[in-house]
Amino acid sequence: MAEVINMPRLSDTMEEGTVAQWFKKVGDAIQEGDILAEIETDKATMEFEAFYEGELLHIGIQEGETAAVDTLLAIIGEKGEDISGLFSGGTPASEAAAPAAEVVEVPPNSEAQTPIPDGVEVISMPRLSDTMEEGTVATWLKKVGDTVEEGDILAEIETDKATMEFESFYSGQLLYVGIQEGESALVDSVLAVIGPEGTDVAAVVATAKVQDSAATPVEEKSAVAPAPVKVTIPAPTPEKTTIATPVANPVSNGRVVASPLAKKMAADKGIDLSRVQGTGDHGRIVKRDIESFQGGVAMSMQQPTGVEQITELANSQMRKTIAKRLSASKFSAPHYYLGVEFDMDAAISFRTQYNSLPDTKISFNDIVIKAVGMALKAHPEVNSQWYDDRIVHNHHVHVGVAVAVEDGLVVPVLKFANELALPHIGVQVKDFASRARSKKLTPQEMDGSTFTVSNLGMFGIQEFTSIINQPNSAILSVGSIVQKPVVKDGNIVVGNTMKLTLACDHRTVDGATGAQFLQTLRGFIENPITMLVS
Repeated sequence: MAEVINMPRLSDTMEEGTVAQWFKKVGDAIQEGDILAEIETDKATMEFEAFYEGELLHIGIQEGETAAVDTLLAIIGEKGEDISGLFSGGTPASEAAAPAAEVVEVPPNSEAQTPIPDGVEVISMPRLSDTMEEGTVATWLKKVGDTVEEGDILAEIETDKATMEFESFYSGQLLYVGIQEGESALVDSVLAVIGPEGTDVAAVVATAKVQDSAATPVEEKSAVAPAPVKVTIPAPTPEKTTIATPVANPVSNGRVVASPLAKKMAADKGIDLSRVQGTGDHGRIVKRDIESFQGGVAMSMQQPTGVEQITELANSQMRKTIAKRLSASKFSAPHYYLGVEFDMDAAISFRTQYNSLPDTKISFNDIVIKAVGMALKAHPEVNSQWYDDRIVHNHHVHVGVAVAVEDGLVVPVLKFANELALPHIGVQVKDFASRARSKKLTPQEMDGSTFTVSNLGMFGIQEFTSIINQPNSAILSVGSIVQKPVVKDGNIVVGNTMKLTLACDHRTVDGATGAQFLQTLRGFIENPITMLVS
């Protein structure tokens, strides 16, 4: 029987490989252990050997070509064997025994496509923020068969900004779940169906998908019938447990079967391969077997026996969005940075006096945000946004405050920050931070910023730079207050200073403009009483 060989994963970080050289050609006889090709990975060029015997019937990736891991690399089988089925979606025997899924085929515009019955509601993936394009089901709080009441929380949906609870607007039984936990889908994809028990769910889902596809304009093609819509309702799938079972003494024709990397590691560690149990295909010895081997190591060659461990985490929608947006900002906006160091003695004294008032407590971050808001009001060029066809100078001041959460970073927005009293700023920032960490912020509370402040001073970070939150033109990075020797009036004294870095988009904010903004900001922070009388 022909054996399909896929592009192997030859390193822990390998995602694709390039065939540097083939040592065999189609029609050549292959013996187990023969070197088939050299594969270039992200780390090295490595020999790749055959685990099977037969004739090389097909080469799927030519020399110099690159393909993703698990792409068809070659087929080995008997001379003259028909392998056409391997190119037309033949089903491996291991999959043939899986529970069959119910497939419903509904020709569009046919009598089989019936209207959705009264009392049955098709729920689509909601658009929970203005920038949301797809969502991920983090958790289902109801399962198929459960009774759902209007207002019940159906699921937690992870958007590009936060994970939010999604409640049902309908009552009935949860008949169908279209997107499983951990799966992502575009906005308006079929998420669930709620209705009375006994509903023909397959027909409802098929009709919903036909209606959804009909709503999307398509190019008219004469004399071509529209394709039927197929809806697959998965059958229950038993849990699978894969166990790597060691196979003792993997010897073929008197030869120990091991990967090239395993052979090299064994030689380096002084390990006799005939004593190693292989857990790879057909008992082949692979890297992990050498790493976990405990016996037969020459004392002079003994290596550390620690176990390599990793935790793989699927990229969340928030993390994907952070990566996409910050990459776009960094590589499209010409960033430059202006660094300053402010004298904080007056701010420390001001805060101490302010907090002596009954039921009043402000932080240095509150002082910075208030000062930023007032400075931006005086410099709309910095409080601006870049678009391809225009520059917008904002005369309202909405300051985004970066808040670290478990999945990444969110930026709730203090609207009209320049007009807020210091205690109000403190209360609102604490509320934002608390609700951000419990995933209770609304999309509206994270929209509309004209400038952003990122403060890592509470973590002891003295100085850093940030990436601009587009389309804004600037972001301020705030470090910790440090006590150190400073020169005042020609004398060295103990002082308190704080470093700040302004990142600017050179398309909208020139160097002199950014410097003038920082001068105004210095005046407010080094003499905070002016913020109360301005």
